[in-house]
Amino acid sequence: MRMKYILVIGDGMADNPVPELGNRTPLEAANKPVMDRLAKQGMLGSVVNCPKGLPAGSETAILSIFGYDPLRFFTGRSPMEAAASGIHLHSGDVAYRMNLVSLEDSDKPYEEKRILSHSAGSIDGEDAFAAVDALEHDARFAALLKQANMTIHRFPAFRQIPVQSGADIKGLVTIPPHDHLGEQIGPLQPSGCENAKLLAHMMKTAHEVLNHAPVNERRRAAGKLPANGIWFWAQGTAVELPDFRKMFGHWGCVISAVPLCHGIAVLGGLEMTTVEGATGEINTNFEGKWEKAWELLHRPDVDFICIHLEAPDECTHNGDLKGKVQAIEWLDSRILAPLTERMDAEHLDYRMLILSDHKTLTATRGHDGDPVPYLIYDSTKKTDAGLPYTEKNGEKGPFLKAGTGLMKELFEESETIK
Repeated sequence: MRMKYILVIGDGMADNPVPELGNRTPLEAANKPVMDRLAKQGMLGSVVNCPKGLPAGSETAILSIFGYDPLRFFTGRSPMEAAASGIHLHSGDVAYRMNLVSLEDSDKPYEEKRILSHSAGSIDGEDAFAAVDALEHDARFAALLKQANMTIHRFPAFRQIPVQSGADIKGLVTIPPHDHLGEQIGPLQPSGCENAKLLAHMMKTAHEVLNHAPVNERRRAAGKLPANGIWFWAQGTAVELPDFRKMFGHWGCVISAVPLCHGIAVLGGLEMTTVEGATGEINTNFEGKWEKAWELLHRPDVDFICIHLEAPDECTHNGDLKGKVQAIEWLDSRILAPLTERMDAEHLDYRMLILSDHKTLTATRGHDGDPVPYLIYDSTKKTDAGLPYTEKNGEKGPFLKAGTGLMKELFEESETIK
């Protein structure tokens, strides 16, 4: 069987030292023997995936990792998520991410309330649909949707995708909610153009509609955070990406629970793959991800697989440090360990790239665009570098100033590990 190439992204698992961990990072504190072994026997370096001047997040980092320069191809996060969902954007259309969020329960004016959760406590399923139903069936909010010429494409999660036709977003500034948890929302409202005023008005009206909607009274009674607000961000227009196979001569599948990753796959001509029970949270189907990867690696038309794990990032946003460390350990023990054991037992030749797309900081619960460590392991060319996979050790190896070089490192045999 020909060489197989595997990309593993532990979303947001890189971090800065954390006092609660004895000034170690979660990567340093986690028990991850497989990652450490692969790093010791391969190549370990550091890379910048988020170009200066663009958002520090997966929307730019994962574009970079797949070889697409965000400075050229990034028009916003939402168009990529729309592509994953089969939403076709026409000329003049603007896609947004509309998060269902939790604002604090208090008698304060709307602008003084703090944002508690960017995901409304990881709302999903029927509760998510019920929240959007409450908005669309309210006369005030429905009138604003009509005024904005906007349609909401609904999903059973906190992530919703509205599409606004004929919108002018020149100068529009929106802010990722996960980067401002615990802060007052007044200074964080959309700004910069006339359209921003309408979006801000919709957000305020949505809070009035949702705050005591039946779905949220049920959630409060069950001890859950309410979905008592919405948050527009990540706006963008249609985007086209070059064909991945034509760029690198390899083709395959992307396994993820996150629409962004699947959108990049679809736009690049790769195959998006879902796994039953994959949630993007700490309760995701870890075993299902490696089993799906193993199945796909035996397809004759596939020589490239990406496994994306969102859990470390979401745990950090949720202030769950213990969960972040656990997510890293489970990536190691429940995905990498069984997958590498199976490949080694079958004497399968493979090269594997493992990295965090960006840092997600425990200190702020937000993203950071500083360099992150990456490792490349080649089953046919083992070395004895002797360094486990951590941020500090990555700094001791080769430095890539742009993540767009990572695919060449994966597909072309690196001189470092020959």
